[in-house]
Amino acid sequence: MSLSVAANNEGTNASMSDYIRAIEAVLNTSGFAVLATEGNGQPHTSLIAITPFGNLRQIIFATYRNTLKYQNLSRNNKVAVFIEGGYFNMKGLKDNVVLTIIGHTEEIVIAGNEAPYLAHLKRHPEMEAFMASPDCVLIRVIAQSYQVVYGIDDVKWITAEELESI
Repeated sequence: MSLSVAANNEGTNASMSDYIRAIEAVLNTSGFAVLATEGNGQPHTSLIAITPFGNLRQIIFATYRNTLKYQNLSRNNKVAVFIEGGYFNMKGLKDNVVLTIIGHTEEIVIAGNEAPYLAHLKRHPEMEAFMASPDCVLIRVIAQSYQVVYGIDDVKWITAEELESI
């Protein structure tokens, strides 16, 4: 699918399934994202390795507990996650789309629930030693909405309710 099929909120011929396919394509091809947190009124961004998990409403990442990122999430679990995606369409041309996930986070308890850990390790095997550290924790981002951007004036907001209706 060409990402340019989807357009802005006004006068678009794109269907919700076109946007969903674009979100899936970006999540499935992008291994990294930028996480935005806030602490004491100060914004903070961090590069994170991401793994989509379960459905379009969840991504997971690993971090150490002794980081500013984790401290910020402990006080305020509201986040934005910026993911740049680009892939080659059927004509061999590169399409670009940028996603911003607006959501909240929760720590994943691994004991008795190893599926998120194993999924993240499978996608990022180079992180095995990092993830084995006792100070490392897995975090789940639960999307409340997506901003899908194809260009400066080509933006679509998709809510969690819309995602679940597909």
